[in-house]
Amino acid sequence: MNKTKHLEQTLGHWVRARVPFVLAEFIMFGLKQAWAAIIGGLILSAIIITKYTWPIDASITRYDGLFIISVTIQLIMLAFGLETKAEAKMILIFHITGTVMEIFKVSAGSWIYPENSVFMISGVPLFSGFMYASVGSYIARVMRVFQMQFAPFPPLWQTWTIAVLIYVNFFAHHFMLDMRYALMFATVMIFGKTKVWFLIGRNWYWMPFPIAGGLASFFLWIAENVGTQTQTWLYSSADGWQNVNFAKMGSWYLLLYVAFATVTLTIRENLTSDALNPRASRQ
Repeated sequence: MNKTKHLEQTLGHWVRARVPFVLAEFIMFGLKQAWAAIIGGLILSAIIITKYTWPIDASITRYDGLFIISVTIQLIMLAFGLETKAEAKMILIFHITGTVMEIFKVSAGSWIYPENSVFMISGVPLFSGFMYASVGSYIARVMRVFQMQFAPFPPLWQTWTIAVLIYVNFFAHHFMLDMRYALMFATVMIFGKTKVWFLIGRNWYWMPFPIAGGLASFFLWIAENVGTQTQTWLYSSADGWQNVNFAKMGSWYLLLYVAFATVTLTIRENLTSDALNPRASRQ
């Protein structure tokens, strides 16, 4: 991790020496976000590239190629120390929970994967689990890259309870009343006072936890549109490609809370029940 930190510092000094301070901070924020989302970005790039370059008569299917690419990316991240063991453990957990949800949603007719695959369970290609895992990877990595602090953080039992309820609702709403709006309200009530502190260079900034979740869900919504446009998956009501309904952002917003709760199973040192001002505490 020391090499990564050194590269980040070198890049930061280079940027700040050439552009005004405010713009430099914005550029570094974007670069650090991109680095945190590297796994998801690489998988999304692979989805786009294979859509237009994968040979029709290839000996392995495009989905199986995406599975091999996803596994390779994960192994490289571990081999070169770009991912910690705690992050890898958390990613595995989220990979499993994401795959289980995919199998259920496909069986319920929410969406389909139109292509064939050998590495597939009940109509769900196994590379799809890596897409869910990349969300968990992003959360764990962004916490480390920005040295994030969450304060005041609600009791962990509340975090895990709301995450379980959200996860259950992804299944239960097919059979009973959809509770997503009540759950969204609950996340604001529980995390409304929590500030997400993050470090850029030597300067600390913060934003409310729910707003951070909302911004992240917007970019996940964009990524989902990319997947639909490349026909990697299709909604059952779609005739070819169409934009994913903007309301789908709500589902991603809730899923992020599940991902974050999963991360807290292995990473907890960033959480504090007290109000915190890193600017003051680190001077």
